[in-house]
Amino acid sequence: MAATADIVHLLRRTEFVARPARVAELSARSIPEAVDDVLDIARNGIIEVPDDLRRFRPDHNWEQYETAVFWWLGRMVTATRPIQERMTLFWHGHFTSSWWDGLSRADFMIQQNQLYRELALGSYRDLAQRMAIEPAMLVYLDNNGNRVGSPNQNFARELLELFLLGVGNYTEGDVDAAARAWTGHNAAWPDYVYHFVPERHDSGQKTFMGTTRDWDGPEIIDQVLLHHPTARITAARFIARKLWVYFASPSPPPGVVEHLADVFLASGLELRALLRALLVHPEFYSSASRQGLVRSPVEYVVAIAAHTGLPLAESGFSWMGERMGQSLFNPPNVSGWRPNAAWLHSAALSARAMVARHATWGLRRDDGFAHLNDLPVPEAVAAVAEHFGISDLSVRTRTALESAHQAERQAQAWESWWAPTNLLTMTMLAPEFHLA
Repeated sequence: MAATADIVHLLRRTEFVARPARVAELSARSIPEAVDDVLDIARNGIIEVPDDLRRFRPDHNWEQYETAVFWWLGRMVTATRPIQERMTLFWHGHFTSSWWDGLSRADFMIQQNQLYRELALGSYRDLAQRMAIEPAMLVYLDNNGNRVGSPNQNFARELLELFLLGVGNYTEGDVDAAARAWTGHNAAWPDYVYHFVPERHDSGQKTFMGTTRDWDGPEIIDQVLLHHPTARITAARFIARKLWVYFASPSPPPGVVEHLADVFLASGLELRALLRALLVHPEFYSSASRQGLVRSPVEYVVAIAAHTGLPLAESGFSWMGERMGQSLFNPPNVSGWRPNAAWLHSAALSARAMVARHATWGLRRDDGFAHLNDLPVPEAVAAVAEHFGISDLSVRTRTALESAHQAERQAQAWESWWAPTNLLTMTMLAPEFHLA
C-alpha cells in the first residue's frame, strides 16, 4: 500500500487537487497501481466540444473566447481522470499558438486543443506531425504562406529549438533546410484549411543533419524523432526534462532525465510510458519534488473551483488570467509560459488575491461558513484548511492564521461577519495553497 502523503502528492500534481475520495481509493494500492489508475484516461470517454465553439463567429469572438476558457477550465475540474487536461495544458504551453496573436478563431483554436487532448498520452511522433499542420500553428508561425523562392524560417526554427531539440542541438543550415522542406505546406485565406501545394514546394536538394536529398516537411520531424540516432536521443531527453520540470521539480536529479528518456525511446516514443516512468520514479516523491512547484494561475483557479464548487464563470478568469500571468489560449510568446518563480511577483500575487476574495464572496453568500464563529479559533483554522485540501499547514502559517483570526474576533465582537470572511481569503492565500 502507498503512503497517503505520496498519494496526495501524486494527485495534486496530476489531478490538480487531491480529492478525499480519490485519496482513500488510491491509498489502498501500490504506487504503480495508483499511477496506472491516474493515467487511465479512457474513463473520460469521448469529449464533446460545445456547439458554439465548432464554428467561427467573427462578430462574437470575445464571447466565444470566454466560452472556450470556461469550458476548458470546467474540464479540468470535472474530468474523471484530469491528467488528460493537465497534459493538454502542457502541450498548449509547449507546441504554442495564440488565439489573439494568431487566427483569432474559435473553431481552429479548439480543434488544436482537441488534438492535444486526443494525443495527450499517445504517440509523440503522431502528435508532432499533426501539430505541424494544424491551421492554428500554420498561421501563428507563418508557415501558411511558406513557399519556394521565399522560405519562411519561423516554424522551422521553433520546431527545432523549442519543440523538438532545444538550443544548440542543430545548425543554421538545418534551419534553412527545414524551412525549405516545409514550403508548400500551407493554409490559405479565407478558409485556412491545411493543404499541400506542390508548385509552392522547394523540391531541390537540401542538407539536413548531414544528409542531402529532397527533404519534405514531415520527413524533418521523422528524421529527428525516429531516424537520426543522436537527434532522437536528444529529442527524448529534451521532452523528458521538460515534463519533469512540469510535474516534479525545476532541477531534475542526476540520471533521472536519462532514465526517463531511455524508457521513452524503448516504448517507441509513447507518452504514456514516459509519464508513467516519471510518476513511479522514487525521486518524484522526494522532498525536493514535494516542495518544488508553485501552482500556476490556471491550477490555482481550478483548485479554488474544485474545493468550493463555485461556478467558474464567477472567477473572472477570462480577463483575470492575464493579470495573474497565464491567459488560456494565449501564451506570452512561442516559448510558452515560464514556470514557478515567474508566477511570484507582486502584480500576479495581487491578482490571485482578487480571485481569492471574489471566491470568498461566493462562499459567504447566504451567510455561508457562519458556523466558524462557533468553533474555537484553532478548530476554525483547521476546518478551513481542510476545506481547501491543506493537510500540512506549517507551524508558521497556522500560527499566523490563528493569531489574525483571534484578533479579528476580539476587535469585531459586535460584528461576526468579517472574521470567517477574512479567514477564508487568507487561507486561499496561504503558501501551502500556492504549492502544487
